[in-house]
Formats: sequence, C-alpha cells, structure tokens
Amino acid sequence: MHPFQTIAIRAARAAGEHIVRNIDRLGSLSIQEKGRNDLVSEVDRGAEQRIIEVIQRAYPGHAILAEESGQRDGEDYEWVIDPLDGTMNYLHGLPHFSISIAVRRGDT
Repeated sequence: MHPFQTIAIRAARAAGEHIVRNIDRLGSLSIQEKGRNDLVSEVDRGAEQRIIEVIQRAYPGHAILAEESGQRDGEDYEWVIDPLDGTMNYLHGLPHFSISIAVRRGDT
C-alpha cells in the first residue's frame, strides 16, 4: 500500500469516528446554509479538521484544498477533501454519505 493511501485511510477513520459519534445529535447540530440545497454542519467542520490534522502530521509541507476551510498552500502535492460528502443525507438520518479524500501532484 502506498504511504499516501495509508494516511488517507487513517484520516478517513478519524473523521468517520467523529461523524458516527454525532449521528445521535442530528436535531441539535449547528447547521448553516452555504447556498441553495448546500448545508454545512459542525460535524462537517469537525470531520474536516480531523482529516487535516492527520495529513499535516504526516506531510506538513503538502497543500490542502478542503471544502469547508478552503485552500492551504504547500508544495508538490495537494490533498483534496470533502469531509462529509452527502451532508443533506446525513442531516436527514439517511445512511448514504461518505468521506472523500484525494491527493494529486501539481495541477494534475
């Protein structure tokens, strides 16, 4: 397994634990509307922070493009993160959501 894959899995597990821990709190979550049918919750932000922490511990010089917090400059590689892909489903209690993490080199 490639080291990037190992880190992505570790980051996804950290975010997943956060997401699952909060699933019983759906009625009391802080939710904001980013756009029409585009919501963000405190769970999205918390999951994203956990992903970023794992990545930065392993690769402090890499860039990050995260859905909720935006761009963090870096060198060579860029990690692209959607911490809770399917937020609307999650907030409605539907078990159809995922964590999306990718890494790319340069502009490719």
